[in-house]
Amino acid sequence: MDRIWKMSLLIVGVILLDQFTKGAIQQNFKLGESLAVIPGFFNLVYVQNSGAAFGMGAGSGDFVRILFFLILPTIACFWLLWLIWKTRHTSAWLCTTYSLIFAGAVGNLIDRYSLKYVVDMFDFYIGTSHFAAFNIADSAISIAAVMLIIDFAYLEKKREEKAAS
Repeated sequence: MDRIWKMSLLIVGVILLDQFTKGAIQQNFKLGESLAVIPGFFNLVYVQNSGAAFGMGAGSGDFVRILFFLILPTIACFWLLWLIWKTRHTSAWLCTTYSLIFAGAVGNLIDRYSLKYVVDMFDFYIGTSHFAAFNIADSAISIAAVMLIIDFAYLEKKREEKAAS
């Protein structure tokens, strides 16, 4: 199977899983409701995040929110599509990385365009210290960020060494 088809399946799979989990939380939880899955460590919770990562910018005016949470991410998605296309024959690693970022961005953009906020549901904590609630789309973007760090730190150097030899 051609890599672009594999990446398409990955993208569609992440978006569908993201939207399914968000829909399930909205259907089965009231806003702010929490269910301890692993007491003392992990809850499912229904949060509406009108800001960016960790709720930053939630109180911003309409112009700022439209620009930074709708227009720029939409433009970034087109750029990511170009990167996916560009790396489809040269690097499975980078193609997968860009596909995960794209899928996560689209998953959250669907929420922002349709709901004006992003649904978050995964809440990890130790004692009273909580990490910000997040969703599948955020997870895909975070995994891809780690993949980019690995690429920049290790794989890029190996590609340069291979090209030099």
